[in-house]
Amino acid sequence: MSDNIKPDIYKLNLPADLKKLSLKQCEDLCESIRKMLITTVSQNGGHLASNLGTVELTMALHRVFESPKDKIVWDVGHQAYTHKILTGRADKFHTLRQENGISGFCRPDESEHDAFISGHSSNSISAALGIATAMKLNGDDHHAIAVMGDGAFTGGLIYEGLNNAGKSDTNIIVILNYNEMSISKNVGGMAKYLSQMRTKESYKRTKGAVERVLDVTPLVGKPIKKAVRGSKNAFKSMVLHSTMFEELGFEYIGPIDGHNLEELEAGFTAAKALNKPVFIHVNTVKGKGYAPAEENPGEYHGVGSFEISTGNPDVVLADSFSSVMGKELCAMGRKNKKICAVTAAMKYGTGLQYFAKAFPDRFFDVGIAEEHAVTFCGGLATMGYVPVFAVYSTFLQRSYDQLIHDLAIGGIHAVLCVDRAGVVGSDGETHQGIFDISFLTAVPNMVIYSPSNYEELKLCLHTAVEKETGITAVRYPRGNDKSVYSKDKVNSLYTHYNNGSRTLIITYGRLFNNVYSAVEILRNHDISCDMLKLVKVFPIQQDVVDIISAYENVLFFEEAYDCGSVSEKYAALCGNVASFTIEGFVHHGDSDVLLDELGLSAEKIAQTTEDFLNNET
Repeated sequence: MSDNIKPDIYKLNLPADLKKLSLKQCEDLCESIRKMLITTVSQNGGHLASNLGTVELTMALHRVFESPKDKIVWDVGHQAYTHKILTGRADKFHTLRQENGISGFCRPDESEHDAFISGHSSNSISAALGIATAMKLNGDDHHAIAVMGDGAFTGGLIYEGLNNAGKSDTNIIVILNYNEMSISKNVGGMAKYLSQMRTKESYKRTKGAVERVLDVTPLVGKPIKKAVRGSKNAFKSMVLHSTMFEELGFEYIGPIDGHNLEELEAGFTAAKALNKPVFIHVNTVKGKGYAPAEENPGEYHGVGSFEISTGNPDVVLADSFSSVMGKELCAMGRKNKKICAVTAAMKYGTGLQYFAKAFPDRFFDVGIAEEHAVTFCGGLATMGYVPVFAVYSTFLQRSYDQLIHDLAIGGIHAVLCVDRAGVVGSDGETHQGIFDISFLTAVPNMVIYSPSNYEELKLCLHTAVEKETGITAVRYPRGNDKSVYSKDKVNSLYTHYNNGSRTLIITYGRLFNNVYSAVEILRNHDISCDMLKLVKVFPIQQDVVDIISAYENVLFFEEAYDCGSVSEKYAALCGNVASFTIEGFVHHGDSDVLLDELGLSAEKIAQTTEDFLNNET
């Protein structure tokens, strides 16, 4: 194919045909992919800046390696959109994060080119090492490649993986995509170390080193392995010394310009030829090719739909449970100098930017390190401070040992603001916040609040900080307050709507809005139901047990996993509670559609209740 003929991504047999294209054609293809990324994410939402930064890197990977025989493990997967496009999913890419469409993260059940499931940070090296070890045991000389952003280096699991991988004698290649950003700006000693490596003068000689390697390492024709081994001096000029990665047992290559296909392919080819653990440092620009994302990569890490010409998002983020929590905590911080706010690389996502600006000395971003965050909170608390850790439900899972060992056993007072609790929608299985109720209620002396509107959220936050004495979780959903019911009955325990019916419907959190609407639907069908809105959902309240015991029919609808749910606990105590929860993992799609599929929309709750009562009679 002539250099003048631009390749049509929809007509290529990908990824195999990439090896047949010239560098110029691949550069044209990268330009087309960037346009596809911007167009699709502007309509569907998703991770934009991180993916714009890895287009050339991904192209070079698939030209040098042979997926799926070589296994590419993407850390988090929020930078793998180009990988999806280049592995036969270009024609489906417009369905990204949509119902029945392709996932926003890597899923082995979606494609054989997705070597390992992804969604949470810092696990790629450990997974890739397991794959590389299995390959070695099988006598397979293909490679396992872990690709991560520098934000992942704030997570402890990365170092456990590095420590084992470097001395493993396997064909594992670790690629660091360094762009100085994760979700919030990277923090800590490792971020400073990597930054120094990027800017140090002796590390800016990559281009000449790559050219020397290319002189003796043809990309096509001669045996690459023999050529590299026979040109030790030329290759050594590309391998940097005195790095922590070499101390761990890796050969180190880089830094490489992450937007230069020729340099990338040379570096990857050299690493492939070594057949030992290799660490490759690649420098990229997050948001590359789209000015608003380049200028504000944090804001364009994960976005809803937006207008391409202006970059303006459709969603007003100030109107959200996260922002309301952040602003209220900031107001509380002005009165109580002992309140500290902690985040794990989610300052803007959790609404803590307000507190961070007002009280920088009492705000702590620990990076992608939830385990450390919880134990750090424990240390603060022992010195008389009140730590408030704002964290997504799905990421809190990673700190379970610390919750029990470092907080609960010692009776330490810390507040967990559990954001994105319940169904979150388009991010899919790895991000749905449906398990926090199950694992938190198993921790002794845990207290859990689940407000259903902004007013209750503020009240619960005050109660958790000012009145509780142990670990207290305040869990709330993604998005804004859509409640249609009267909010004149606001307290931190429960509200009983008693109309004299023999049937009671119970729920908590944002789901009460659907229950309220469902009761209206049932009233139009001449079916009367009382309601019980829990706010303090755990531990079990005796008053609630007494209320339940007075009813003939009790239905408990819950936006949480079935095993370990609150409704399961009340059913065990009361006996007359029918539990309607979530079973198994929840796929990606629109939140309202997913809730309907799970039987938790107003219409489905009404139908389930009517069917239940008909069966009872």
